[in-house]
Amino acid sequence: MKFPLYWVDAFTPTVFAGNPAAVVPLTAWPDDRVMQQIAFENGLAETAFFVRTGPDRFHLRWFTPELEMDLCGHATLASAFVVFTQIGQTGDRLVFDSRSGPLIITRRPDARLELDFPARPPAPVPATEIPPTLLPGLGGAAPTWIGRSRDYLCVYPTAADVLAIKPDFTELNQIDVIGIIVTAPGTDGVDFVSRFFAPNCGVPEDPVTGSSHCTLVPYWAGRLGKTQLRARQVSPRGGELLCRLAGDRVAMAGHAALYLRGEIEL
Repeated sequence: MKFPLYWVDAFTPTVFAGNPAAVVPLTAWPDDRVMQQIAFENGLAETAFFVRTGPDRFHLRWFTPELEMDLCGHATLASAFVVFTQIGQTGDRLVFDSRSGPLIITRRPDARLELDFPARPPAPVPATEIPPTLLPGLGGAAPTWIGRSRDYLCVYPTAADVLAIKPDFTELNQIDVIGIIVTAPGTDGVDFVSRFFAPNCGVPEDPVTGSSHCTLVPYWAGRLGKTQLRARQVSPRGGELLCRLAGDRVAMAGHAALYLRGEIEL
């Protein structure tokens, strides 16, 4: 078997920044075990696989090196970039059907791709329900607020506090959750900054995480009293997102850049 493979850096206009994802277009689904092995072999945070189901509609799935995910932003952006720029898709709108429902992607006049994702507002976590290894695993300053949606959300006073976190993954690995988001108010025209850790998924720190913004955007929109937000993920690679809260949906837009085009041989 041979499959095409694209390596795309998402949420960045240039390579060597943002979040890299592998994208594998398919004509039919192979065995799940094969897709999981490909994702493990790629060694990236996410490998996306899609099959066309209509003129502008596709079935999309995401795999980390360890498991299949229910939602992934940067690999969705990378997949849309491949559809629009590498396989001849016309028009400026497409739909990915996924475990999280239909995801609409729009190509904007500024060349950014905008993702339409479900919002996941966080609920506060009582002190008695905070996992005992969460705060030791994050170290540094104490968060001022902890909430949870799919992921834990830990809010800090300043961006410097978020940058200073040196996670202890032995501690964080003991928490039964997909991911842990840390966030704080931004500076220099950025509304908020964040980082994202998902050691249980084989991703110690994700460079730029679209799915975490399904939780971040509702939180910061409520706190700041605005629905248009500029976000920066302050991982070593870094990336920026233009975000918008629209009821129970979150729109997030970013650029992408092609790094590699190749072929998988099995």
